Amino acid sequence: MYTSRVIKASRRSEIDPFRAMDVLAEANRLSAAGVPVISLAVGQPSAPVPSRAAEAAERFLKAGRIAYTDALGRTSLRDRIARHYVETYGVDVPAERIMVTTGSSAGFNLAFLTAFDPGDRIAIANPGYPAYRNILKALGLVPVEIPVGPDENYILTVEHLRAAHRAEPLQGVLVASPANPTGTVTPRDELQALIEFADAEGIAFISDEIYHGLTYADRDVSALEFSDRVIAVNSFSKYYCMTGWRIGWLVLPHSLVRAAERIGQSLYISAPELSQVAAEAVFDTVEELDRTKQDYITNRAVLAQRLPSLGFTDIAPIDGAFYAYAGLPEGWRDASTFCSQVLKTCHVAITPGIDFDPVRGERFVRLSYAGSTTDIAEAVERLAGFLNR
Repeated sequence: MYTSRVIKASRRSEIDPFRAMDVLAEANRLSAAGVPVISLAVGQPSAPVPSRAAEAAERFLKAGRIAYTDALGRTSLRDRIARHYVETYGVDVPAERIMVTTGSSAGFNLAFLTAFDPGDRIAIANPGYPAYRNILKALGLVPVEIPVGPDENYILTVEHLRAAHRAEPLQGVLVASPANPTGTVTPRDELQALIEFADAEGIAFISDEIYHGLTYADRDVSALEFSDRVIAVNSFSKYYCMTGWRIGWLVLPHSLVRAAERIGQSLYISAPELSQVAAEAVFDTVEELDRTKQDYITNRAVLAQRLPSLGFTDIAPIDGAFYAYAGLPEGWRDASTFCSQVLKTCHVAITPGIDFDPVRGERFVRLSYAGSTTDIAEAVERLAGFLNR
């Protein structure tokens, strides 16, 4: 006999929704109904995976056997990632310190589970990627959100970190450069100062480098250039245009490799082998990837020019990634309502800032310019029509 008693959700599941994904879901429903929606809601390249990577996957698929790999990943891919660090940053990272993950999302799970115990306090910038906060809470960790804003170019500084640590000791800090949602890049000297302070204080430093390859002024700087204690998280989703392949990687201190491997064996077994094959090939498609990056540069220029003229304020420096984070035009105080009206009225999907900053975010929105240049230009014209009604 069945009972009608409802199974209660766990307390650890009591986290905020990932609103960008909710906006995307609504945009997809409208699109399925025939509405011509342009989505600027999520950081997903519109360009396909580079042809050489797709061809490598096709050849491997035709061979007929897709299997488990070691939990740390295919040896050839880990070797290729190690070579990438030498070629890109001039840093010698042994392949033994590299773990291939099911996207950067699994990378963050593994980093947090490996480096921290329940109740540990981890500093993150606010505004910041909402999944940091949500994953930390779901794992029983304490996100310490440090407000940053236009006065410091939305950058988490060593002064911020020192003050938070002195107020109550931290066990970890996570810094993203380029950052989501602001697109800001932490200057080299500031990143080095943050890492040196963390090392001196015994604070685990996690560097989110998933938008490397998408900086528009200076070269990318990896935290691994300054310390072998940091945990670096990277992904093939953004610059490499492989979001749906769910493939990324970690660089771990030697002392944490076996611990991460043990946890990964039970949580994921391994990242998908087919995706690992494509990821190894995608490193050799820089020419194709840089053509896609040129589209982002064009889109970035359009938003940098048009958003102020449309009344958006406090626009974060659009130095990297493919986001613009901006204050609402005059007359609007509620980003959730604004985004809902924009989607319903002119069929442009954008994300309310409350996703990234629960306290001040209702005054802000995030727009992704990872789409085609045609879509970005059309979206801006639709926004102009909406705001000039």
